[in-house]
Parts: sequence; structure tokens; C-alpha cells
Amino acid sequence: MSSLMEAVRAGRTAEAVGLLDGLTDAERRAFLPELKALRKELRKAPWEEPSRRAYPALHAAGAACETGAAAAATWIAASDMRWSQSSPALLLHILGDRDTAWLADVTHRLAGRPASSSVPYELMAGLVRLSGCPVPTTDAYVRGWVEHTGHLWQRGDTLLDRLRKDPHLAELVAAVFETEDIGSPLEWTSADGPNGWVDALALLTTEGALDRKHTVDACVARLLRGGTTLDNRVFLRVLKALALTREEERERIADWQALASDAVSMVAAHAQSVLGSLALDGELTPRRLAEMSDAVLFRPEKKLVRAQLVLLGKALARDASAAEEVLPALAQAFAHEDAEVQERALKLVERHLKKVDSPDVRAELAGAADQLVPALRARAVDSLGAAPVTAASLVHEEMLPPAPEAARLAPAPGSAVELGEELGALLATEGGDVAAFERALDGLVRHAYQDRDALLEALGPVVARRWWADDAPGYPQRPDDHFSRSHHAFGSAAYALDLLLATLLDRVRTVTLHNGAHHDHRGRECGHSALTRVFDTRVWDVAYRLRAEPLPLLLATPSWSTGLLEPDELVDRLDTYRRLGARVSDTDFAQALLRVRREDRAAATAAAGRAEALGTPEGTRLARWLTSESPTLPLSRRRTAGLRIVVELGELLDLQEDFPAEFRALGKPVTAYGGHWYCYHWGQDLQRHWLAILPERRELVAARLVRDVSAVALDDTRGAAAVLPLLAESEGLAGQATHLCLAYGLGARHPEDRLAAVDALLVLAARGQLDVDRLGEDLGELVRSGAVKPSRLADSVRTGAATGANATIWGILRHTLTALLADLDADAKPAHTQGLGDLLGVAAECAERSGARGELPHLAQTAARSGSSRLVTQARRLRSTLVAEVAA
Repeated sequence: MSSLMEAVRAGRTAEAVGLLDGLTDAERRAFLPELKALRKELRKAPWEEPSRRAYPALHAAGAACETGAAAAATWIAASDMRWSQSSPALLLHILGDRDTAWLADVTHRLAGRPASSSVPYELMAGLVRLSGCPVPTTDAYVRGWVEHTGHLWQRGDTLLDRLRKDPHLAELVAAVFETEDIGSPLEWTSADGPNGWVDALALLTTEGALDRKHTVDACVARLLRGGTTLDNRVFLRVLKALALTREEERERIADWQALASDAVSMVAAHAQSVLGSLALDGELTPRRLAEMSDAVLFRPEKKLVRAQLVLLGKALARDASAAEEVLPALAQAFAHEDAEVQERALKLVERHLKKVDSPDVRAELAGAADQLVPALRARAVDSLGAAPVTAASLVHEEMLPPAPEAARLAPAPGSAVELGEELGALLATEGGDVAAFERALDGLVRHAYQDRDALLEALGPVVARRWWADDAPGYPQRPDDHFSRSHHAFGSAAYALDLLLATLLDRVRTVTLHNGAHHDHRGRECGHSALTRVFDTRVWDVAYRLRAEPLPLLLATPSWSTGLLEPDELVDRLDTYRRLGARVSDTDFAQALLRVRREDRAAATAAAGRAEALGTPEGTRLARWLTSESPTLPLSRRRTAGLRIVVELGELLDLQEDFPAEFRALGKPVTAYGGHWYCYHWGQDLQRHWLAILPERRELVAARLVRDVSAVALDDTRGAAAVLPLLAESEGLAGQATHLCLAYGLGARHPEDRLAAVDALLVLAARGQLDVDRLGEDLGELVRSGAVKPSRLADSVRTGAATGANATIWGILRHTLTALLADLDADAKPAHTQGLGDLLGVAAECAERSGARGELPHLAQTAARSGSSRLVTQARRLRSTLVAEVAA
């Protein structure tokens, strides 16, 4: 071994660099094969002290020996040496004697790499100095400059001082305004004054170190381009710190209009204030003001809309001649979802209507009044000459989405190659949905039975990428140990597929498979154990039979995406087993019984006769199951556990008799306080498969999901409500547990969970399975207990109403509001008062659009209160709607 390689392996960086000094390019290149071989060797070595010691010397030696600019840049920025590379100062020493054109090439290649490559800024800046090349303005270089310049506290100077001395200040500051997602390092030094980026840039502009017009234009352009919230906040602060003159503001009126229309809320508010100031000073034409209003009044932020109405009121009071241009734009607010905004807009139009002489404008305003809520529209009949309110114009047709239809499962992949491709896609998506998983499971069983060798060949590319495929150096355990049922339950459908693939490749011992399939594993219990045990047992049993006695096909493969299995198909599969003389898997047959459709009594009875005629024990058992009573629900009751309301279920004997031990827990009671509620099922990947275990008894699954879903409202967790649309699409009675899950989802903290709950609500309504009385009462109880916040619920029901389901939402809210208004009527001061006005507003809109009439208990007392709070005004609006009489 050469002295150089000995020094590199030992990590003696200085010695290695010294040995390379004075060598020609050809002599240095001669060492590259050995250096690359060592690098390849270290990649496979465990991350321990010997390899870490060698990396800095290897990094420096390779940089010195690579004589091509591209190769040198690639070596220096290599990801495998990123965390143990040589220092920038040493690299600059090594490269310092190279030609300046070569150095410039390396500089721009390094700067052109992604910022995630973590090329040190000190190295890039040093190469710029050595080569004299133009400073790079790439993402990596600019980020490095911002972070490096902002963090040098040890000098004792300020950020402003360091920027003043920078020879490339103008180029780099211009590039900062062009760099995406730069807000975080800019705001990291958040101090005001010369140590903060915002004030430093403003002071440099004032001093003339930065061209003012270019800086202002760059800042406005950056805000127009948008970006992250942090970017917008930082560059808005810079713009405000620049303190634009009135002339500078006037020059950019079109920019302010664009920002007020499309920018994020905080930027739009600033643009609105600039335009408002110009308008009140007479420097904004009525047409410009109208154009601005057209955009702002359609924004969802009520604060911006209300501020625009205030501005329009002041502008109309200042300049009466602007009325004909501005009032039609103001009337756009008649279509706003907030009745208070509509009322403010109507008052302004009424106040300034006398300034309008044009009949066309007056007719346009009268026509726009059709968009007002009925109470305001009735007022506009007299004030604006709008068309009278009639019963026909009030009632809107209830619009519900079509009820979703379950999808038929396609047959299992016909060839092993096709199966391999589908499995690769499934494993990449953590197991896919129920249909994809079940097809793949059935396909593995069928092809293993028909031609195991062809299957193994087709699976080669799939399993080569799996974590268990090779005994990687340093891997602590055999795959068999990881798949041991006592060690790990299935956390996802993909993990279950991994077990089956590892079984086919003999990576799991037979005794492990036998234990998983035949031992009643209790272990840690939680609310989901009854469901997870069935899923786990079925997969383990399939894996064991793949090894010991392959099955020709799976009996329990569903016919539909919900998990339902048609009885005729199950009879056909049992007949195939009879003809082949194959032994039925008890676990597979038990799951098939739970999935077979029984609610269609005619189809079940006809299939029962065919099953009995098979003359097999399974045929007789299926016939008895199909002719027994339709799936029933156990007795249930509600219980409270802290702020939570949960559902307890009684015992179901039909799910315990003649079922394997691992299935009997499905029929055991579900209690609020019994068992251990610590849960190790952290993800929601398997919830869709739990619903497919009992596709005609969703209430049994819902009762075990209530605690999960309640967390999205009570604990502000995310994602647990994603199961609600699947729950709504399942079969069986939608009872207490289903509606309680839905109620928690409607009060979820995160918008995506609330949207999932709204989807589920609309699906249940479209299928005629939504009990609006029950759901409304549940929501009232949850809001009163503090489990659901009224503001979140208001957002959910507003979304539901926006789809056209006004009568459905009103039917829910009339029960919810009855409970909440009762507390107010009792002179109590409930915590749920905040946000109650929003709920009343949604209820009023739904009542108006659905033509609801009648009394709502305790509403009159709330409407009779003094004041003009949102709670009181919306209560008055709802009361007026419910007692209104309209023309025929």
C-alpha cells in the first residue's frame, strides 16, 4: 500500500495533502482508482469510528487528485462524504494553485447544486475570491450567503456593517428577492435595527448602497409572485420599512390592485390600506376604486370585506359623483355568505342611491338585490325597487350528491407478471385500498397453487427492493424475528403483504408461521383488538397455508369494494374446493361468512339451497348461516368518559358460536371502561380493512372507532376522521356509534377532517340513512360538554349547506340550537356562547333557502335580548325567517 493510501486510511489528512503537494496532474490522477476503491469500501462499512476517521482525508485527497472541473465538483459535493468532509480552508489551500478559469468552473458547478447538497458557503465564497469570477446568484449560494452573513456574531459588528463591506451586495440582495422560501433565514435574525435583515436592507437603501427604485420594485414583484406565509411576512416587513412616498405609491396603483385581489390576507390588507389612502386623497379614480372593490368584495376574509365597505362609505361621502361607478361594485357584496356584510352593503346603497341618476344603474342595483337573504330582500323591495319576495323564489330544491355505488372487484391478476406489477404498486402505497389488497392476496394464493416457480420469478424485481430481502451488514435481526407475531402485529396492509412474500421466498420459519396462524395471541389489548386480531389471524393463516398446504383460492375475497361477498360466489368457490378435494381454511371460511350478503333475503335463501346441495360441512354451515336471521345489532347505550361520549355494545352470540377463537371477540361486549385503552395502532391505514371485516355491521366497527374519531375534536389530532366517508358507504344500520363518530368529525380541529365528516354526512343523507334528529342532539350535547367548539361546527355545516343540502343542515341544527339556546334562556353563561352566532347564521341561511317555518324553542328569548352582537342579530334573522309570511 502506498504512503498516501496509508495516510488516508488512518485519517491523517495533513500528511495526505502534503504527499500530494508538488505532484503533476498525471501523478495525482494515478491515485484515483485506489481512492475510489476505498470510497466504495467505506460506503458498505458500518458507520463507526474507523470509517469516520478516514472520510476527511479521503475527501481532501480526492479533491486534489480530480483534475477535471466537473469531476472535482462532484467529488467535493458527494453525499456520502457530506457529514465527515475536510474543512473549506483546507480545500481552498488544495485548489488554490489551479488555473482561475478552472476554479471559476468549479465554483459555478458547486453553486449550481441544490441547497440540500450542503456545499459550504465559505468554500464557494473562497473560490469566488480566488478565481475572480462573477458571484453566483443560485439558490444554494444565496441561502449560504444569507445564513453566513447573518450569523457572524463573533466579529463584534452588526449585520448592517457586514453588508456595507460586501463587494457583491447589490447582486446578492437582488437575488434574495428572487429566491423561493428564503423567509426563514431572513427572519432568523429577527432583531430590529442594524442586526436584523429588514431594517438593514431599509437603511442600506436609504444610504444609497442599494438602488431604491430597484429594491422597491423587487420587493413588490416578490409579493406579487406570492410564496410561503413566512416569505410574504418578511418581504411585507421590508416594504413597510422602506416607507414609500406618496409618489412611489401612486406609480404602483396597478400592483396594489393585483395584491388586494389575489395576495395572501396580510399583504392584501396592506395593499388595501394604500389604495384606500390614495382614494380618500382623491388620487384614485372612481373606476379604479370600483375595480378594486369587485375583487376585494369576493374575498373570503370578512375583515377585508368589511374594511372595503368602510372605505367605500368614506369615498362616497367625499365624492358624490363616484356613486354611479362605485355602487354597482358595492352591490357585489349582496351575494356574500355573511348576512351582516349584506346588510352593511345594502345600507350603503340605500344611503347613496339618491346620488344615482342613471336608470340603468338603478335597475342593475335592483336586480342585484335578488341575491340578498329574504329579510333584506324584502327591505330592498321598497328601497331599491327590487322584485317582491315570493314563496317560489324562497324555496330552493334540496341538492344532495348521488349516493356512491360500491365498485365490483375485478378478478385476481391473470398472470404472475401482472400480479408482480400490481404488488410493486401496492407496496409503494402501503397496501392500497380494500379492493387492491384483496385482489393481490387472492392472486398470490392462486398463483402459488398453480405455478410457484413462475410466481417466484415474477416477484423477483418486487422483493429485491424490500427491507427483508438481504442480510444487510449490521442488520440486527433476521426477517423471521421481525415477522414474529409475538414481536409485531401488522401496522399496515403492506406489512402483511411483506409477510406473504417473505414466506414464499423461505425467509420466515415454518414454526413462526404455525404459531402465528394457530396460537390465540392476546398480548396487549386495546379498543381495536377484536378487529386487528381477525385481520392478523387471516394473514398469518394464508402465509402458513402457502408454506404447508397451498390453497387453490380464497373464499373470503369480497365481491365489492366495501367488503361484501355475494352468496352465489361463495357457493361457487366452495364447489371448486369440493371438486379439487382441497381442505378449507377455517379462518378464511369464517371471514367469508362475516362478509357474505344476508340482507337480501331472496338471494340468501336461493344460495342456501345450492350450498346445502354441496354435501360438505362448509356448505351446510353456509346454508344455516344464510337462512338465519339478518344481521342484528346488540343492545347499546351511551356512556361518558371525561368529556368524551362513547358507545357501549352488548353481547352478540351469533358471532361467537361456531367461529374460531380469534373471531369471537367481535361478539363480545364493547365497554367504555373495560380493557386497556392504550393503543399501538398509531396509523389509520388498516381502518378501511376493519370495515371490510364486518361490511353489513358497520355499527360494530363504529363503536370501536368512536375514541379514535373523538380525538380530532378533543385532542386536536389529525387524520382519524378520514375513515368517516368509508363508514358512511358501508352497509348495515347507521346507529348511535356511527352518528357519534360523525358528530365528532364535524367538530374536528383540522379542515381536512371536517371535510371528511361533511362528505360522510352527505353520503348518509343521500342514502337515506342519516338521522338528523339524532345527529343534531348529539352535536348539542357535545357542544354543551365542551367536546366540540361551535366555530368549528359552524364551518362544517356551512360547507355542507354550500353543496345545496340546506334542508338537511337545518334539520340537524334545529335540534342542536334547541339545546344550546336553552342554556342562554336559563340565564347561564355557557362556554359555548362564542361561535353560537355563527351557528345561528348558518341555520338562518338554511331556513331561508329551504323555506323552513315554525317555532324554535328558546329562540324568541335570545332574539329579544338587547344589543347588536352577532348572536342577537342572527337570532333575530332566524326568528324573522321562521315566522315570515310571503306572497303566493
